[in-house]
Parts: sequence; C-alpha cells; structure tokens
Amino acid sequence: MTADDSFGRLDDDDYPAYTMGRAAEMLGTTPGFLRAIGEAGLITPLRSEGGHRRYSRYQLRIAARARELVDHGTPVEAACRIVILEDQLEEAQRINAEHRRVAASPSPPAAA
Repeated sequence: MTADDSFGRLDDDDYPAYTMGRAAEMLGTTPGFLRAIGEAGLITPLRSEGGHRRYSRYQLRIAARARELVDHGTPVEAACRIVILEDQLEEAQRINAEHRRVAASPSPPAAA
C-alpha cells in the first residue's frame, strides 16, 4: 500500500485508524472501558499485525454512546445492549423508509 492509498482511507468510517490509547483519550475514558465494551460484544476492534487493538471512527461513535449511558449510571452490559438495540432500530427504520419509498413510486406500465 502506498502513502496515497493510506490517505484515501482516512475518510473511511470503518478504517481502524486509532490505537486503544488514542481511542480512550478521545473518548475521555480508559482502555479498560474499551476492553469491557469489547467483551460485552458492543464493538470488536481489528488487530494490527502486532496484535494491538485498532478502532474505527464508527466504533468510537458507538463507544461514545455507551460511555454516555454509563456516565448516567447504566451498567456497562446494559449500556452495550441499549446501544445494540438502538443501532438495530435505526437500521430497521432505514429499511422501512426504503420500502415505503419503493412502494410509493409509480410502477412502470405492465408489458402486454
């Protein structure tokens, strides 16, 4: 991979660009929190060739939502479940909106 290829990936929300330490710093939390939400199945960081955890921007947004819930007194496991359910609901709403859009569009005339 060339340097030019790497720069193009920086816009990719799923590119694992952040180390555990940097991710924890950005979220204002500890590496232990990131490990806990990983163990709870909320996020699964990718691993570098050396085995170090790497997080994407998408994963950091998910982790930030879990941290917000934990900061308001929700246990980590419950916060992870809530975030998973919120994500599933958002996806279901997106799919439903797409189905409604398709159903509302005029259908082409039937071939005779």
